[in-house]
Amino acid sequence: MPGADRDGGRRARGREAEALAAGWLEERGYRVLARNHALRRGEVDLVCEGEGVLCFVEVRSRTGDGHGTPEETVDRRKARRVILAAEDWLLRNDAAGRDLRFDVVAVTFGEEAPRVVHFPAAFDADGKAGIF
Repeated sequence: MPGADRDGGRRARGREAEALAAGWLEERGYRVLARNHALRRGEVDLVCEGEGVLCFVEVRSRTGDGHGTPEETVDRRKARRVILAAEDWLLRNDAAGRDLRFDVVAVTFGEEAPRVVHFPAAFDADGKAGIF
């Protein structure tokens, strides 16, 4: 397919990171309810449920820490885009009023197996950083 690798493989790596994150969360008892819920103004990579809490998960990946860690790429603007998509998902799925949080899963690809790190409550519903 001409031009399929114009982004240097970032899209494929992003899909791989999302699949790794989903599997990692499922192994720890989370149930994935949705993937890539998107609207024009935002997207949430994974919607999961664990311990009675809805988790809206932003998955970030990097091929190393030379330019910073994956989780450092989630700024307030990115958080707001996730929040907008989460609000839409809540309305479409009649889930308003549920306990929820916004998590980040960071996947670092390198020469060894990918490293997956979960940051529960990484930001709040206003986009303010919770742990960074």
